[in-house]
Amino acid sequence: MQASYNLSARMHARAQDIRGCMACVLDDIAKGFFEITHNGFALLGLGVAFAVITLVARQDLRDAGEAKLMAWLQERHVAAVGYVEPDAIDRATASNPKDLPKQQAAVAYWLSRKYNVAPEPLSVLVSSAFEIGQKTKLDPTLILAIMAIESGFNPFAQSPVGAQGLMQVMTHIHHDKYNHFGGKLAAFDPVTNLRVGVKVLQECITRAGSLEGGLKYYVGAANLEDDGGYAGKVMAEHSRLLAVVSGKPPSPFYQAPAPARIMPATIPTKAQPAEEREPETEKVASLAHSQSGN
Repeated sequence: MQASYNLSARMHARAQDIRGCMACVLDDIAKGFFEITHNGFALLGLGVAFAVITLVARQDLRDAGEAKLMAWLQERHVAAVGYVEPDAIDRATASNPKDLPKQQAAVAYWLSRKYNVAPEPLSVLVSSAFEIGQKTKLDPTLILAIMAIESGFNPFAQSPVGAQGLMQVMTHIHHDKYNHFGGKLAAFDPVTNLRVGVKVLQECITRAGSLEGGLKYYVGAANLEDDGGYAGKVMAEHSRLLAVVSGKPPSPFYQAPAPARIMPATIPTKAQPAEEREPETEKVASLAHSQSGN
């Protein structure tokens, strides 16, 4: 009986020793982990402080870091929701027609209904036509009428002879006029094509000495007896647009604008000696009919 008691006491003491050893081991592990993490956080803090000081002192490193971070964030966003290009709006030729003056808005909405073109891009063209018309002393409704007849407001239109864009400019002839806009591919930028087309129109009016004659040059019929009704179509649309501007219902028939408007030329005309004049067989016009039924 005594032997059994002694054995039990020894086993109990042994268990206590084991528990004591385990407690010591766990305590050592906890202290070691605290030391490691404490030192690690200290090192991390030093690293962050060093990085902040470096970025503050080095603008180039900060810019590079921001660029990489933004690129990474954009890649993550694209991977999550698909292709994203927030700056695409900057390339759009469009504006809210409600922001236009009353007369211009009326013109934009009328052209939109007639030619089945969205009013937003037309708003930019109408606004640009009025701005350019004021600077060049050309009636903006005439400019818009030419665009309507030439291309039906299709900025990517091209005729069989190579006339391109809204105002069907012969790009290979007037490529020099696009140099200030970055090159001849700018012919397909609507506003650029409008500006170049107006410049060509001014030159045609100057050469012919009249609006009707200028339109004949413009369409490539200067050396022909008949322009195929082109000038009549332009003037009819011009008359309708004038009615829209004045708040009247446009007539489906041509009515001569009143009062008659003199279209000034920006390049003075000169009488040329006979030997310096262009041969009658040469086409002096800068533009040709588009595929829009001119």
